[in-house]
Amino acid sequence: MLILAFESSAKPASVAVFEQTMCTDSTRLPFGKLIGQYFQNNGFSHSKTLLSMAESLLNNLELKPNDIDLVAVANGPGSFTGVRIGVSAAKGFASGLDIPICGVSTLEAMARQTRFDDIIICPVMDARRDQVYNALFAWRNTELIRLCDDRAISIEDLYKDLNHYSQPPMLVGDGVSVCRNHQGFADFRTTPTLIQYQTAYGVALAAMHAKPVPATELEPFYLRPSQAERERSARG
Repeated sequence: MLILAFESSAKPASVAVFEQTMCTDSTRLPFGKLIGQYFQNNGFSHSKTLLSMAESLLNNLELKPNDIDLVAVANGPGSFTGVRIGVSAAKGFASGLDIPICGVSTLEAMARQTRFDDIIICPVMDARRDQVYNALFAWRNTELIRLCDDRAISIEDLYKDLNHYSQPPMLVGDGVSVCRNHQGFADFRTTPTLIQYQTAYGVALAAMHAKPVPATELEPFYLRPSQAERERSARG
């Protein structure tokens, strides 16, 4: 099964084609391989680049849209504009081909591309206003265990929460630089740069463990109100 994955929840944007297969042992765990990925982190508008990246990737892999069996997308949390663009692009592609779609947590996708046993994985995304989007995960054998729900949390509260663990968790995501502004995070480890950012590869990995739905049923997951909604609420 070929998965076309989209990631545009933050400044980086990427598209990947991933081939999913199935283990032959008793665990029946899904696995697969990355066929190709385009990634850019130059601040260009995702609305201008995401679908063209997908088209170019498929062409260079000598694949046609009809070869794709499943579309996957990071549907939040993340940038309101970025998440909306990614979900719209993925839904449009899936609807046009009448194939199912998977929406996955951006944070879970980052954790799945960060395979380190016996350590807490701490994805962090810059949510501005001295906050990050965050969740905590741990690898146990071949299974990724979620330790808390996706959340928007202040840098200070996150630091207090992570101090409960006997060893510092590993940070991954574009929120690493935000956390580094807090002196308490100085000793925390971070992933190598190559897997520090959100990627469509991680989205495809997460999609193998998600339930596909019709494209019409997928919605963005924003986690908190947009700035415009907060301003309207403040005005009463």
